[in-house]
Amino acid sequence: MPTDGVRSRPNALPTIVSSGNGRAALPTGIRILARGGTALDAVEACARLVEADPEDRSVGRGGLPNVLGEVELDASIVDGTSHAAGSVAALTGYLHPISVARAVMERLPHVMLVGAGARRFAREIGAEEAQLLTAETRALWVERLRKAGQTPASIARIPSLTPVVHALTGEELGTVNFIALDKRGNVASAVSTSGWGYKYPGRVGDSPVIGAGHYSDTRYGGAACTGFGELALRNVTTKTAVDRLARGASAAQAAEDAIADANALTSHGSRLSVVVLAASGAHAAATTRRGVRYAYQTTRMSRPALRPRRVVHRGPR
Repeated sequence: MPTDGVRSRPNALPTIVSSGNGRAALPTGIRILARGGTALDAVEACARLVEADPEDRSVGRGGLPNVLGEVELDASIVDGTSHAAGSVAALTGYLHPISVARAVMERLPHVMLVGAGARRFAREIGAEEAQLLTAETRALWVERLRKAGQTPASIARIPSLTPVVHALTGEELGTVNFIALDKRGNVASAVSTSGWGYKYPGRVGDSPVIGAGHYSDTRYGGAACTGFGELALRNVTTKTAVDRLARGASAAQAAEDAIADANALTSHGSRLSVVVLAASGAHAAATTRRGVRYAYQTTRMSRPALRPRRVVHRGPR
């Protein structure tokens, strides 16, 4: 039930939006919404599908590892009606970090668990264990090490990882995110990622940080980011976008202004994208790079669709 003064809008058109790599999961979420399920259940179910897909190099099983060859996962989930949230960061060895994040929200008096604590909690709740590094992603890691003059054996002994991380990391960035609006008008969002490929161990991006990687408020809508998480962390990008919705901005204006804010933080063209779903069901997305799309589906659509994001270039505000 709505709490803290948050009021849903009954009889809303159920809608889900996502990053482009979430497109194939949207029909699963829409089926949940069509039968009267919650936005929270829909976004979790969608994220779980992508987490289990070894072909997605940015999420879950098959995600790119850190510099030491270990896949560390970040995920979080937000109930826009109760404002409850759960998050895990640097979780290893478990297939569905989004479900562990939801369990943090529902079973603990906390919002975020990291590293060894997140792993212990996942074990306590009986979460599904998995070998996250696949043969394909291990081969990519070994090849990247070779180009930097390293091997799996040498990287394990190196006294300082800092110069190697600078040499290895590029633009292997990716995340999957979902924002849903259910029949009762409630909004929820979820994000899952394996983070920046070949990152320093323990690096945490924006995805598990509520208000940076994503944010939902049933009164106004939700927003979610992909790309350089460091930019979204510095600018609290998604909370800022939802705050703009609260002040009356359209979904398109909120998305474009959020990217413009991020552009102002850097002198070069760092990659960042945001998708926004307003409480009315209107949605839009913006990005710093051409060719980036987002996905959406409503219960009136037989299949999901892709739509371009508006490119916001650096320049005077």
